[in-house]
Parts: sequence; structure tokens; C-alpha cells
Amino acid sequence: MVRGGVRLVAATATLAAAAGVALHFTRWPAEPLVLAASGAPYLMGGAVLGIVGFAATRQWIATGVAVVVAGAGIATQVPLYVAQTGGDGQPIMAMQANLLFDGADPSALVDQVQARDIAILTVNELTRPAAEALSGAGLDQLLPYRYLAPGQTASGTGIWSRFPLSDTVEYDGYVLNQISATATVPEIGPVAVYAFHPVPPVYDTGVWADELARLHEILRRSPTDRPAIVGGDFNATYDHARFRAMASGRFADAAVQAGAGHLVTYPTDKAIPPLVGIDHFLLAKARATTVETVALPGADHRALVARIVLTADR
Repeated sequence: MVRGGVRLVAATATLAAAAGVALHFTRWPAEPLVLAASGAPYLMGGAVLGIVGFAATRQWIATGVAVVVAGAGIATQVPLYVAQTGGDGQPIMAMQANLLFDGADPSALVDQVQARDIAILTVNELTRPAAEALSGAGLDQLLPYRYLAPGQTASGTGIWSRFPLSDTVEYDGYVLNQISATATVPEIGPVAVYAFHPVPPVYDTGVWADELARLHEILRRSPTDRPAIVGGDFNATYDHARFRAMASGRFADAAVQAGAGHLVTYPTDKAIPPLVGIDHFLLAKARATTVETVALPGADHRALVARIVLTADR
């Protein structure tokens, strides 16, 4: 009886792990699959329980299957833990923050910008009162150039910069505000800066998938002669295939470049710790050497901070 129960648990855990691997690759925008893919690494961990359970009951073929599933799961996650190398360039610090409307403590955010020498800041869920509060807390003195598209509740988006901004664009046809600007960085030249915030899949997975695809198209059409920094709450994790598609070609996921591992950013306003990483930087003609999360009091996300080495054509 006990052995049968152990085998059942092991089989269930192994099937869950196999489902996690499959979810990592699926692009089908069915809501249950999209939401489950957010937790794919947790499901993949079930393979360990499967290995132990099958081995304990001497089910060697099943143990081998569980080992294969575990190996497949590990292979999907290894890129997050192996830092990439790259050439020299000019380092700058960038931050991505979701403010939870005007809930985030403006002084705490400004303190982080100052302490970490942030040069580029992308912000989501930016309301007009939040923008005014950040200005009042001294953000404009640290980052004097800005392009803002504030909104009601979650729709607002903003870019603050140490460097002059030009070529500002707000992209039409999205539920939330998507913007970009060009920063002129000394010794580098123009750097494209994007602040994105596609809708969460719980809004509508079809709209979520469509917005990710159209934002990807914006990046594909972006100038190829300059570095680009894309910050945002993507409402997608590394285990969503549609997000990884955006981090392809010229663009790369900063966390993957830095080998930063799983950087969980959401939610921070619950009794449980953050479970998923939906805030990201994507980079082109640039390389992240470090990426980490930072607590932001009053927000429901942890902020993301990256050291980015920009390269220029010579």
C-alpha cells in the first residue's frame, strides 16, 4: 500500500514536471496554459520528487524517465545561470520600476536612483500624482530629462534620463501606454530607450499575445545602428515562449546575459514572497553584467536594476 502510494506521488510529480517543460515551449494563448507557464519552473521541480520516489520503490525504468524529464527541465533554465562574456564599452546603470499607480514611496525610489547612480529609469503604472510626487522628491534633479505618458491607474508609462531625450514616440493601439525616446549618451551617441507594459494575460490572453507580438515588431523595426534599452513590466516570464521570442535576434534578455538566475519581482504586496519574474530589460548592442531586484516600498513589484555596457560602432 505504501509503495503504491509512493509510486503514485512520483508519477504525478513527474507528469507535472513534464507539463512544466511543455509549457516552457508552448505559444498557444489559452488562458490556463499561459497562467500555468508562469509557474513552469516550480512544476519542473517535481521531477526531483519523481526520481526519489521511483528510486525508493525500485522502479528503474520510471526513474530513468524522471531523470530525462529533470534533465529537460534543467536545460530550459540553464541560460539564466550562465553569464555571457562580451567586449568593452561604456557602463551605465538602468532601473525598471512598477509604481502600483501612486502607491510606491517616491522618496524611496529617488533614494535608490541616487544610491545606485541610475542614468536611465523606465516606469510603469505612472499616474500624474505619482509623477508630481517623484518630481517633488528630487527625481528631476538627478534625471533632468524625461518623457512621460501618465495615465489613470495602470496605463501610465514614463522614461527619465540623465541624458537629453529626443524622437519621443507614444505607440497607438495598446491598452496601456507604450513609449520610446532616443537618449544622447556621451561617447556613445544615440541610444534607443523603450518603456513597455503589455496587458496581463488575465485581462485577455488573446490581447496579451497580440500586444507582445506587436511590441516585438516595434523592436524588429528599431534602428540597427545604435544600442537599445527596453525596460518594462512585460507581464510575462522567461518561461513564456512569446517573451523569449522578443529576446531574440538583435535583442537579448539582460538577466540571461548576466547569468542572474530567476529574478522574481511579483507580487510583493501579499503574505507570500514574490513568485514570478515579469519585469525585464531587453538589450541590443549592449550587455548586462549584473541584474538584481530592489525592494520598492508601497509597490507590488520589486524594481529591477541593471549595469549595462553600451557599445558603439567605430
